[in-house]
Amino acid sequence: MDNSQPVMGFYDTPMWQSMEDCKLALQSCDDCSHVRYPPAPVCPVCLSEHANWKPVAGTGTIVSWVVFHRQYFSDFPAPYNSIAVRLDEGPIIITQLFGTPPEGSWIGRRIVLGYDEHAGRTQHHALLA
Repeated sequence: MDNSQPVMGFYDTPMWQSMEDCKLALQSCDDCSHVRYPPAPVCPVCLSEHANWKPVAGTGTIVSWVVFHRQYFSDFPAPYNSIAVRLDEGPIIITQLFGTPPEGSWIGRRIVLGYDEHAGRTQHHALLA
């Protein structure tokens, strides 16, 4: 079983570099200010091709979660959790919740992003706010 690897497309490099700097940045449309994830060549709202990379606050709300009881990659031993977080800027990202999992439903819980070294790269994770 291999370790997980980031997908490095043409539009992904600035995002992964921002994680190396421990400050997630996402594309923000220059024309309508829509913050988008995943990175893309055009804005899905106004179809503008003009965007800049801007740091996000790193806070959001859990909208979905799952605990995996099967190991898919060598660097993620089971059980591990994954959460979908709606960042305060709007986009939904997938990350892991670190620390003690909440009891009951995790949906609606506030998080703050943190960063750690994982398999030779820096990546984000979430902590309950």
